[in-house]
Amino acid sequence: MSVRIAVIGAGAFGTALAVHLSTRAHAAPTVVLHARDDAAAARLARERRNDRYLPGIALPAALEIEAGLASVARADVVLAAVPAASLLALADALRAERVHAPLVYTSKGFLATTTAPGHALIHAALAERWPAPLAAISGPSFAVEVARGLPTAVAVAATAPGVAETVADWLRADTLRVYPTDDLAGVETGGVVKNVLAIAAGASDGLGFGHDARAALITRGLAEMTRLGAALGADPRTYAGLAGLGDLVATCTSRHSRNRAAGELLARGSAPDAAEREVGMVAEGLHTAPALAALAREAGVDLPITDAVCSVIAGASIPEALSTLLARAAPAGEF
Repeated sequence: MSVRIAVIGAGAFGTALAVHLSTRAHAAPTVVLHARDDAAAARLARERRNDRYLPGIALPAALEIEAGLASVARADVVLAAVPAASLLALADALRAERVHAPLVYTSKGFLATTTAPGHALIHAALAERWPAPLAAISGPSFAVEVARGLPTAVAVAATAPGVAETVADWLRADTLRVYPTDDLAGVETGGVVKNVLAIAAGASDGLGFGHDARAALITRGLAEMTRLGAALGADPRTYAGLAGLGDLVATCTSRHSRNRAAGELLARGSAPDAAEREVGMVAEGLHTAPALAALAREAGVDLPITDAVCSVIAGASIPEALSTLLARAAPAGEF
C-alpha cells in the first residue's frame, strides 16, 4: 500500500520536498501539497509551477495539490515546511482536524512553552500538544537544489525509536541521502544557530572582509554551536556532521542562503525588517537570534557572535558590534 504524505507549506522548501517525493525512482508515495488557500492551490494546480518561491521547477503530474487541512487526517505522515513561528498554530489546527500521524518539520527556531518560562527547542514545545512522534530534518539542503535533483544529504532525528529510520526511508532517493540520528537536541540546535551565524557571515561579506574573516566566523561559530548544544544535552559529535558543520558551511557561504543575504543587506545599511522584505522570504535568524541569546544566558553559555548579531538587530551599527566582538579576550584553551 502506498504511503500518503501531506506536505504543509507551499513555500520554497515545502514545494521542493513535494517535488522530490513525487519523483522518487522507487516506491514513490502519494504526495499532497497543501497550499494556504483556495486561490493559491488553484494557481499551482493550473500552472504546475510555483514561480514565486521556486522558479523554473515544474510540479510533477503525480503531485496532488489541495487547499487547507481537511484531508490531512488521511496522511500516514505530515511534513511541515513552515516558519517556526507558525508551528504551534499549525499543530493546533491539525489536531482540530483529528490528525494523529507523525509530524516531521523542517522549521528552525525556538517555541514558547506553557510549562516553563522563555523558549524551548521545537520538539519540547510541540510535545505538549502533539499525540504522535515528532521528527526534525536538518542539513545542507537548499530548496532549489533538492527540487532539481542535485546530490544532497540531510539528517533526521525523532522523539521515538525507529521513527527517524522510517522517515529516512520515505525521503531517501538516488540523489538524496538521509542519515537517521537519535540526537534530536543536536539536530535542532544546529539548525537554529547556523541561521544566526549566517547573518554574521553575510554582514562580513557585505563589508568586504574577505574569505579569511568568513572562515574565522564559521570556525568560531561552530564552537558557539557546540558549546550551546552540549549545555542543552546534545552530543557534541553531531556538530561535526550534516546538521552542524555541513549546514553551517552551506548557509554561511551560498548565494541561496536567505540569512546570509539578510546579513549582506544589513551591512549595506538596511534595517532588519527591510532586509527581510528584500530577501522576499523569512530569514529565520533575524527572529531567533534574541531567543537564542536568552537561552544561552540561562544556560550560562557564551555566544559572542550571536550577541553581536542581536545588537545589530536591536539597532547597533555593525562597526559598533564588530568593535565589541574583536575587543574580546580570546578564551583560554581555544583557537
